[in-house]
Amino acid sequence: MSAPLTVLVVDDQAPFRSAMKAVLRRTTEFELVGEAANGYEAVALAEELDPVLVLMDINMPEMNGIEATRQLVAKHPDVVVILCSTYEAADLPPEVATSGARAYLNKEHLGADSLRRLWAERDAGEFISD
Repeated sequence: MSAPLTVLVVDDQAPFRSAMKAVLRRTTEFELVGEAANGYEAVALAEELDPVLVLMDINMPEMNGIEATRQLVAKHPDVVVILCSTYEAADLPPEVATSGARAYLNKEHLGADSLRRLWAERDAGEFISD
């Protein structure tokens, strides 16, 4: 059995961070290594923790998830960022396409199966949305 994939959870709403942590605890493939409440914290923690997967909220104070994703991917091109929000995929801000994120997950669809599927499809060469 291989080691779990390390995950950083980033969201300004503590209840959603808790929901993400609960989903991760139900899996053997993913392990929570840290959490952040905004983009600045995410960038700093990623430097320290070196996660392989970041679940990143889009709308946050101080630095939004799109800008944080740009900075993370520029410094760590191998990190996989999955943007998370309540937007319908068709309504995502246009900057998402150039952020460096590999996928989008609507928060309403958060679950172990959706994370597994997006992780499995991460190298498809195109942006994936649930």
